Amino acid sequence: MEIHATFAPDGDAKTACAAASPVQFLTPEGRWQPNAAAEPFADELTGLDAEFWLGALRHMVEVRAFDREATMLQRQGELGLFAQCEGQEAAQIGSALALRSQDEVFPSYREHGVCHVRSVDLVDILRLFRGHSHGGWDPREHRVRNYTLVIAAHALHAAGYAMGQRFDGSVGSGNRERDEATMLYFGDGSTSQGEANEALVFAASYQAPLVFFLQNNGWAISVPVERQSRTPLADRARGFGMPADRIDGNDVFASYAVSRRRLDEARAGMGPAYIEAVTYRMGAHTTSDDPTKYRQADEVERWRQRDPISRLRAWLTSEGVDAAEFARIEERAKDLAADIRRRCRELDPPVLDEMFTHVYAEQHPVIEEQRAWLERYEASFEADPDAGGHLAEPSADGVSKEAQA
Repeated sequence: MEIHATFAPDGDAKTACAAASPVQFLTPEGRWQPNAAAEPFADELTGLDAEFWLGALRHMVEVRAFDREATMLQRQGELGLFAQCEGQEAAQIGSALALRSQDEVFPSYREHGVCHVRSVDLVDILRLFRGHSHGGWDPREHRVRNYTLVIAAHALHAAGYAMGQRFDGSVGSGNRERDEATMLYFGDGSTSQGEANEALVFAASYQAPLVFFLQNNGWAISVPVERQSRTPLADRARGFGMPADRIDGNDVFASYAVSRRRLDEARAGMGPAYIEAVTYRMGAHTTSDDPTKYRQADEVERWRQRDPISRLRAWLTSEGVDAAEFARIEERAKDLAADIRRRCRELDPPVLDEMFTHVYAEQHPVIEEQRAWLERYEASFEADPDAGGHLAEPSADGVSKEAQA
């Protein structure tokens, strides 16, 4: 069944002004009830039937299964750290499905759903959290850059890449299969960093085809978003001269529709845009964090009632999808999680020399000196076990302190 939009004055939004309500097509209970903010984006859903959204549900369920399995692997000592994304599946899956194959993605460090849609092997994500790799996958293969653990640093990388797309003439040709855009994923904590704001300056000044996709999950580790900003975060983007939208980040329809519109506009040469997806991280910031120290249980429960998977499943049920299909999806996700666990534990230890690979695009004397020093250091243990550890260390400029003396 295809979707045909009808609009309620402002859905079930709690705000007094409908115009301020986040874009929402599905209510938390899974009813098709677009609010007024959704009306400008309704055409983006035309022709998408229940089968398309069933595919979105498969991605969401599988990523949640991966997320929970990876959390258990960390608790059992198989990973050094893990960043959970449970609760943010709709924001990630909906926006990722709106991308085209030629688009570039710059994730932060919890965009597991985006990676899954872009066919990144989820075990490759665990290579990073297991300490086996600086990145985990070849970013050119899937057009998904590696995770960035330095908050907001990748915002400038994305802005620079998108500026390059414009300089290369990869936007505005009208060729659907050729024109490109870039999607940047970041969190509410990143908005307080200078790099995120500098990226907005450059993207706006050069009209780069960059869509800023902010996942506002309520907390920058232990700092609530209301302490970071007195106004909705989307309002900041308007000050840089770009369109900004707030969406219900737990509504996969809203995430897809708004992302598709803004990406199409970026590819057409209309410049950058900003999307604030209002969502919630159900788990910890990372597995090194204890959110019970700063979050109230009733707050978590309120958001649990807005679960994005339950919401989409309720709508699909109303469209005639039966329980057997949902059971097959759950079973497939269970098998995926088991496979992830097995392959994660079977990962070969990293080759020591790989820590020097891909640090720079070309050979660099500092890196080569460090590589040579490590080789001598390792060899010293083989030559004389009692002599190991006494080699002069390389200095910052690549020349050993011994040579300097």
